[in-house]
Amino acid sequence: MSRSLPSGTHVAPSILSADFARLGSQVQEVLDAGARIIHVDVMDGHFVPPITVGPLVVAALREQADAADAALDVHLMIERPERQIAEFVKAGADSVTIHAEATPHIAYAVEHLREHGVGAGVAINPSTPPQALAEVAHLIDVALCMTVNPGWGGQPFIARSPGKVRRLREQVGPQTAIEVDGGIDPRTAPLCREAGASLFVAGSAVFGSPAGPGESFRAIAAALGPV
Repeated sequence: MSRSLPSGTHVAPSILSADFARLGSQVQEVLDAGARIIHVDVMDGHFVPPITVGPLVVAALREQADAADAALDVHLMIERPERQIAEFVKAGADSVTIHAEATPHIAYAVEHLREHGVGAGVAINPSTPPQALAEVAHLIDVALCMTVNPGWGGQPFIARSPGKVRRLREQVGPQTAIEVDGGIDPRTAPLCREAGASLFVAGSAVFGSPAGPGESFRAIAAALGPV
């Protein structure tokens, strides 16, 4: 069965900032608040210094996501991601995003995603130009623009990011969704939407806020306006 992310504008809470002792209940809070994409940040200790989660966590969230008609958006911040794609698809990923900087075989990795029937995404770091996606723009569903340096939650939003989102939109065309990840909150999300983004990954602003995950998710969604 082919999988993908839902179309339109969405806030995608990132479990990187969740309390893993209460992961199921916190994910349920954002699902109950209206989230239809759950973002799973996977780090390997090589491409980025931290080590986070693997396919087992994706599998553990699959039934809960299905019950809410939500998608699992897996972001692989790992070296040679093409070697791990099959395991994350098997675990239940609806969309998998790899990094352009993490493999010399971007086109092969994207084709591998296509063969597995999931949404195909490619991410670029803050120092990587949008032109890095020129040869695969026609093959991908999602272009992820990192708005902080990858690896750690809670970093401040890079102020020049909306300009880069605009350039990325010119590069990938109107059909590809642009996702932003890093420092996204009720102030920065509208700046990125105006520049052309439609998917907004929010970690610490959702799961690290005193207001709680559900209310914090609603605040970002409200700041984006009608969808």
